[in-house]
Order: sequence, then C-alpha cells, then structure tokens
Amino acid sequence: MGGFFGAISRVPVANDLFYGTDYHSHLGTKRAGMVTYDPEKGFNRSIHSLERDYFRSKFEDELDHFVGNQGLGVISDTDPQPIIVNSHLGRYAVVTVAKINNLREIAAELLEQRMHLSELSANNINQTEVVALLINMGKTFVDGINLVFSKVKGSCSMLILTEDGIIAARDYLGRTPIVLGEKPGAHAAASESSSFPNLDYKRLRDVGPGEIVRLRPDSIEVLQKPASRCQICSFLWVYYGFPGSDYEGINTEAVREEAGRHMGFEDPTEADCVCGIPDSGVGHALGYAEGSGIPYQRAVLKYTPTWPRSFTPGHQSRRALVAKMKLIPNPAILKDKSVIFCDDSIVRGTQLRDNVRTFYECGAKDVHARISCPPLVYGCPFIGFTSSKSDMELITRQIIQDFEGDANKNLEAYATTGSPEYERMVAEIGRRLELSTLSFSKIETLIESIGLPKERICTHCFDGSSYQPDQAYAEDHPDGLNPDGTPRK
Repeated sequence: MGGFFGAISRVPVANDLFYGTDYHSHLGTKRAGMVTYDPEKGFNRSIHSLERDYFRSKFEDELDHFVGNQGLGVISDTDPQPIIVNSHLGRYAVVTVAKINNLREIAAELLEQRMHLSELSANNINQTEVVALLINMGKTFVDGINLVFSKVKGSCSMLILTEDGIIAARDYLGRTPIVLGEKPGAHAAASESSSFPNLDYKRLRDVGPGEIVRLRPDSIEVLQKPASRCQICSFLWVYYGFPGSDYEGINTEAVREEAGRHMGFEDPTEADCVCGIPDSGVGHALGYAEGSGIPYQRAVLKYTPTWPRSFTPGHQSRRALVAKMKLIPNPAILKDKSVIFCDDSIVRGTQLRDNVRTFYECGAKDVHARISCPPLVYGCPFIGFTSSKSDMELITRQIIQDFEGDANKNLEAYATTGSPEYERMVAEIGRRLELSTLSFSKIETLIESIGLPKERICTHCFDGSSYQPDQAYAEDHPDGLNPDGTPRK
C-alpha cells in the first residue's frame, strides 16, 4: 500500500520527518524517500530500496543532509518517490499513496499533448510523476489536484512540498486517510495517527474526502472543502492499519476487539483456548475470548526482530516462506488442546494452511479458525493491500471456478452471508485448509464495529459495492469540464 508523513515547523524538521516516516514502515517494504526544502539550499531528496533492509538503516546516516524547516517522507510499495518538479506553479516535491488503474491511458493522453515521462523504472510508468504532470496542467495547485481527481480510476492521496508550505489532498472518495497533527510552532500530515504521540504532535482531525489544505508552521488553510461522499477502506481496520491509529476518529484496535467480541458471543463452539495470529489477528482474538468466555493464550508467537509482514515480498514463494518463518508455535500450549485461532483475512490461504498443519503437528486436537472480516470475493481495484495480480489468486474465486465452471458466476450469491452458495464456499475453504471449523465475521458485524454508516465505508472486496472517484467527481461537477476547462472524457 504505502504511507507518508509531512512536517512543517519554525525549526528544522529532519528528526520529526525521519521518525514520523519510519512509523509507516508496516505499510510497505519496497522503497522509501525523504525530501526537505530550505530557502537557501533548495530541495534535498534521497530515495532508497527497502527490499533488503529497513528504513532507519537506510536514512540515518544522511539525516544531517536534510536541511530545512519543512519536508516529506514516504514508504512506497510502488514507484520511487518523492518526485521534484520545476513548473509554472513553482518548484515543489510530491509524494502519493495511490493505485491508478488507468495509468497507461492517462500517460498516453499526456504524451499526445507532448508532455514527457522521464521517471521510468524497469520500463514501468511512475504514477507519482503522472500525478505531477496532471498537477502542472492546472492554473493553480487546486486546479491541478482536481484534474487528478477527475481522471484517476482507483485512488490517489498526496502531499506536496512547496516553497510556501505543505499541501495535503486526500483522494476524492477518502479511501486512504490523511490525519493532521500539531504542536507549538509546527504542523504535520500523516497516513497513520500513531506516528504523532512520540513526536509530541496532538491529533487535530482527518482531512476530508477530496479536501485540500495548506499547512504552515502556525496555521492550516482550507483550499478546498471536503466532497459530499466518503468511502473509506474498511480493510484499514481489518488488516493494514496500525493498532494505535485512528481513522475518522475511530481506533483500529477498538474495532478489531469489538468485531471479535460480537463473533465470540454468537459462536457456540467449545474450545480450550483462543489465540490470535500476530499481529493483526490479536485484537480480534482478544475480543473473541471476552465474548466467548474462552481464555486467551499465546499459542503462536511472532518473531519480531527480523521478519517483516508477509504480504510484501514480490514473489509468492518468498511470501510463503516469510509467512512461515516469522511465526513460531508454542507446543506446550497447543498439545492436546482444542484451539480457536483468529486471523484478519484469507486471501490465498497459503499462510493459514501452513499454520493449521503446524498446530496439528504440535499436538492440537482441533483447530478452528475465526476470520475478522467476510470472505474476500472481489479483488480490490482501489488500494494495493495485497500483491495479488488477479482475482483468481483469491481462494474464493478458485472455489467458485470449481463449483460453477466460471469464476465470475453468481458472485453476489457467494458474497451474501448465509446463502446456500456462501455456506458451501465457506465449508470448502475449511476443508481445503484442513480446519475443524471455519467462520467469517458478517459484513453487518464489521460495519457495526466500525461505527460509520455503510455508505461511508468501502466494502468492495466483500460485496462488490464501490464507487469510482472520477465518477463521483463528475457527479459533483455536472458541467462536464475538467478543472482546466477541457471536456471530460
């Protein structure tokens, strides 16, 4: 996925920038970048690969070179960034958290207008550069950002470091968060509010969907008010959000525990203990244990010193190896026990299958799985929270293919909790993963646990409901024109 952090202050920001960006490391392991601006020395940027090392070890020795009272940092699972631009809008640097599904179409349109792409890496288009080119087409930063909103299919949030402050713009449907923080003489914008407390920032508020704000050391200026519609990604609370972070003022760990509490209260299954698969399954398991009355025990432990999250390596074989190596079972707890273990989701089932076999090898009598979200029936076109390249990598679609002869047939029925198709699919997932029983959280339970109205939450991966940002932008701007006055295509 990716995450970013920006800070502007009356004093140098290198330390805040370094540690604030590092607190987003759970969101990606491919690339990271930092950039600062100083009126005398200009922009200073550095980009490093994180595929063989961690953020701090890559940037710590360079900190003295990041001079200035404002800057941006980014953890990226896509393109190298920040991008530094010199345009009619002035000099600026930009970072994005984005998934642009029509990237090649936009790039082709820009090339037709004799604009060039210079940031190619391994023959791939750099989506942050494309965003910068669209921004440059606007008469102002606000015009250019709205051009991005009007053209992008997917999602795109951004921070822009200018010679006059930091501009923060959240994607038009608010699928990815931006939270604002302040301390005396300084402001910050981040993907994760958990990056604030240890740097003495107080959380102010979330940037609204489609909202554009400018941060200066002593003020926040609203350049564009929020759009009317919001569809924040529900998977923030399920999986990739840090437990201490709040989105729309709602804490991640509290949602996970509440969903688990609901599930445990309703589940009649008898067992000796409940455990969570670290890290994102732990909150759900703690809630489940409370709701069910079954004691929580750490039957499986994460070896934290060296193993990153398993979804990030680029090759499935390596992801599977990391998934296995980072988790260590505790045979002393598992032996002769009936155990319920809670996990955040099932994508391919690779990690879960290995865990189940390991539990049995350690002497478990029964292994039950309780998943904190509904089955993933649809691939996500908006956020890169897994490395899946095709919906057919989902275990649900593989089973539907086997049942129906067509992986796209009757998807609505398979995504409907309690339908005959749903029950048959869940039973088959449990059989293939060698589980004693398998249950998923209901979509209604997840929504209730989050506490936002269903229409303000994106649940596309569970039920196929979604809204494209360019579609929302077109409905909010019925004149049919782009911000630069050209007809929208």
